[in-house]
Amino acid sequence: MTRLLALAWLCLAPAALAARPLTLEEVLAAAEAPHPELDASAAQRELAEAEAALAESLNDLRVTLEGSLRSGRNRYSGSDFEPDNSLRLNLRKTLLDGGRREAGAAAARQEAAARHLQWLDARAQRRIALMSRYFDVLLTDMRYAADNEFMAVAYVNWDNARERLELGQVSAPELAALEAEFQGWRIQRNDAERKARERRAWLASALNRPGELPGELADPRLAANDRPLPGFEPLLARMQAQNPELLAQKQLLAASRHRLEALRADTLPSLEFEAEAASWSREAVTRDDLRAGVNLVWPLYQGRRVDARLAREQARFHLLQAQHERLQLDLRQALYETWQDIQQLRETERRAAEVDAAHRDLALEKARAEYELELKTNLGASMAHTQGAALRRRAVEYRLALAWARLEGLLGGPVEAQAPAQPRAGTDSSLAQGEPGPSSSGGEVK
Repeated sequence: MTRLLALAWLCLAPAALAARPLTLEEVLAAAEAPHPELDASAAQRELAEAEAALAESLNDLRVTLEGSLRSGRNRYSGSDFEPDNSLRLNLRKTLLDGGRREAGAAAARQEAAARHLQWLDARAQRRIALMSRYFDVLLTDMRYAADNEFMAVAYVNWDNARERLELGQVSAPELAALEAEFQGWRIQRNDAERKARERRAWLASALNRPGELPGELADPRLAANDRPLPGFEPLLARMQAQNPELLAQKQLLAASRHRLEALRADTLPSLEFEAEAASWSREAVTRDDLRAGVNLVWPLYQGRRVDARLAREQARFHLLQAQHERLQLDLRQALYETWQDIQQLRETERRAAEVDAAHRDLALEKARAEYELELKTNLGASMAHTQGAALRRRAVEYRLALAWARLEGLLGGPVEAQAPAQPRAGTDSSLAQGEPGPSSSGGEVK
């Protein structure tokens, strides 16, 4: 269903996109749509699946037809050259191979499973990237609106000062300072306008629609930001069991072990069944029209080839093992930082942004009342500060949504709604729950 939504959205004409705001759900539905990053991961998965199919077929029944047209002279018969044509139908089937095929096929299956998990991780990263690009556009639009308001206020102040200069109420240096302030806000506003176009180009590229810049974007509700946050240790246990990247690395390690088994089996004997039907233009006592038998092949000596291949695969295994251990440390640290980010954003930064927004709302009401009473003319500045506070408030929610998305990417799936909630603000959550940080004792990152 998600893929259908993605393809349906990608088929929309630019005019249709401009007719209504683009939503976050439509953008995220494109996470499985064609894109170079996802296509590369899908190609790796398809290649591994093809290798698995090849490994499974190594001992399949083989039937060959061989014909030859030739002539020859038998020295015992004393005759001239005579036709010696043949047509043979040969059937071969490996019965025992010392476990080579089974180990090779197991390695290929593990490799294919790892590539599929890497594709799932690539899709999750695509969702995070699309969400980040979407929020970037919203923030730059809000930044532009706030900077435009500040520029308008600075222009009014500068324009009024020019009239007051003629009346001798302000000095030339004061007027120059006000003009410089206006020009500074003008530069900042124009830079915000440039960034708004740039961020739209980034979003279009992330959607694999370069050149088709989206218009208005709908501000999402982000109700999932308030779901309960589990403790660190339960999240760590789930990540170690379900993280796609970590599981893929484990599958690659298992594939390397099976390849080592297959290489060691190269020195073991193999048994093959063979049957053949043939037709000969010249009869001979050593030629059979029908024959069947079993062939035993035992590689007694192969030089240093087997040892060299074993050494190469063992080195690859050690490399994968080191990468797996490094990945565990990196993922553990990433999980802890993301878990801390969610707490910091919800319990501290969100509250600060709400207080600032409430303060600016009250200041705006006061400025509006004073403006109506013609006591002051700071209404424009108050409106600009209110927009800035709204920008800060939404920025916190966007960062929180991205942190939740990163957490779900690390866990390999959504966070359960019934998970236990964290302590309220004002307490050290890690100490309250007895959960060590990444540099504490108890098995954290060393």
